[in-house]
Amino acid sequence: MQSQDVAPRPAIDVTTAEAALIEHYPRLTRLAYLTLPATLGRNRRVLTAHALVQRALPHGRTPTPTTVIPTQAGGAKSRDTDPGYALVRTRVIRTALDAARPLTFRAWPRRAQLPPLLPHLRGLRLFPRSGGTDEPALDKALSALSAPARAAYVLRGLDRLPDTALRDVLAAAGVTDPAAALAEAATVPAQEMLLGSPEFDPCTLHARPTDLMRRRQHTRAALAAAAAVAVCGALLAWPDGGWGPDGAAAPAYAQNPSAQAALDPGRLTKAAPTAWKTSPRTDFSAWPARGDAVGDTALLRRALAVWARPGESVQVSATPGSPTGGPAGPPQLLYAGKVDSARVVLFYDGLRIVRYAEPTSGTAGAALDFARVDGAGRAEATAVVLGRADGNVRYLTAPWIEKAGERDLMKPTAGVMDLHLKADGTTSPLASPATHPGACTSWNVLQLTDRSGDARLMTDLGELTPAHLTVGRPSAPREAAGAAALRAWAPFACSLAAERAQGVRSVNAWQYARQPLPDGSGDGTWVCTRAETWRGEGARALAQFRAPSSAYGAVAAKAQDDPACGPKDPHVLAGVLWKSDADAWYLLAAADRAAGTVRATGALTGEAEGHTLTLPAKPDTKPELTATLDDGRTLNRLR
Repeated sequence: MQSQDVAPRPAIDVTTAEAALIEHYPRLTRLAYLTLPATLGRNRRVLTAHALVQRALPHGRTPTPTTVIPTQAGGAKSRDTDPGYALVRTRVIRTALDAARPLTFRAWPRRAQLPPLLPHLRGLRLFPRSGGTDEPALDKALSALSAPARAAYVLRGLDRLPDTALRDVLAAAGVTDPAAALAEAATVPAQEMLLGSPEFDPCTLHARPTDLMRRRQHTRAALAAAAAVAVCGALLAWPDGGWGPDGAAAPAYAQNPSAQAALDPGRLTKAAPTAWKTSPRTDFSAWPARGDAVGDTALLRRALAVWARPGESVQVSATPGSPTGGPAGPPQLLYAGKVDSARVVLFYDGLRIVRYAEPTSGTAGAALDFARVDGAGRAEATAVVLGRADGNVRYLTAPWIEKAGERDLMKPTAGVMDLHLKADGTTSPLASPATHPGACTSWNVLQLTDRSGDARLMTDLGELTPAHLTVGRPSAPREAAGAAALRAWAPFACSLAAERAQGVRSVNAWQYARQPLPDGSGDGTWVCTRAETWRGEGARALAQFRAPSSAYGAVAAKAQDDPACGPKDPHVLAGVLWKSDADAWYLLAAADRAAGTVRATGALTGEAEGHTLTLPAKPDTKPELTATLDDGRTLNRLR
């Protein structure tokens, strides 16, 4: 009997397979990249993933029968009904499993086990963009699995295949024991969102040079051999007229004047010390150059040179969406000086903040960090991370900042602890929540007060620029430094941990509903926190619910790249199953005040006028939620 999840088996011609490969190429290369073993190295892993997908087409023009075409639960409609995609995917998984097999002397190597001939790149190493702190941990956990288990985990997470279909695909790919592979894959917790991270995307890549010294030695050897061959040829056939002219060839070792100017410390731009007082712009372009080493030409030259061509030993990091190329022209100098046990230089090129750091003794262990800051205004251009040490972070503040303080966001009534602000704008160190991934018992934030008396809260999320915290409706957010705003943020501060290393520009907390609880124990609070990024995409919204008896909020729903709860779509709907003190279960749902009715359908049905809904429920109830806005539109649950 044919499985319910297996569709009929049509014949697939090469044209259909090619169309599926082109349409789903990014997904197929991600599947191959994650299935390949991490021991290959990131550069070879990227090139091998592309090679396997490009070789996945069946040969010839005759139709190719498909082995098995599973229904992909939760996948895109085009993939669910596309037998061409299922065929190509099976071939990709099969060759990726071949590539994962170790080479032995007992058998000839298979094609997939050898370095790919195409695509091929000389002089550069390619690797995906860096993600957060969770992606390396997941990659390490996957590398401990066998290749079939890794393939099962990736197919389950990316294509959302049910176990029945998974067994069919693995069997078609040549796995002898699909059930064992599924059981082994289940030992790693499911993290579907992380599988879609830029760190596992072999189509969006960074480029770095290979070993320049070794390449130079090989080039010299090749040139010497070519010169010897040329001399021998010339001795055999030297014309009477002697050597000819060079023609239109450029002089050897010609340099690009613009590129050279960008690396000249003497051409760095510097804002006047008082430019910020009269400048119509209140961003990083108004910051003067500060620090005790702004005149250290040797340090600045090293920093610019490493920026242009970082060596193998340089630790390079970048927030998502931040380009890591060299300077296009002379950048602006913001800071140069000693910070704790390092020499630090900060540049600004109109798009990015670039931080170079080296030890005070020598240059081994240098680091280069990039952060995108285009479009920064007065609220975002208030501070930049100078350095981190022993779980603390030290900032350089804007010239218009008059006072700095540290406060615990989870203790709104605790007050502010003053931080020493030096004449050059640097703060004394404060504890960073970004370096404490364990239990969330506190969340320290930076409070900055400018010369006009306005106070702002900034939080360290492990990047060069801290994120700006606000409260209120998405269309008109307010600063989070007031007493009421601090009380609103306190139960939800720990949710900021989910935004680490995501290139976050600002995070807004909006209390969109209060809901009377059915047991008479008070009102539940609904808050939507939305993190906006510097790159514009990748924004994340979390709908959270907090009962009066709980000190923390609980995430009820979350969405990525969704306009909900933001300035473009200031509406939100979420629901949660809640257990009362009397051990009775209820479905609680709430939308913002623009909703006229809220209804539940499916496993539980009910409707209520207004923007909240309360229904008796069972612990495993999973109804669908919708709301009708005052203008007649339907609002779906945040997901």
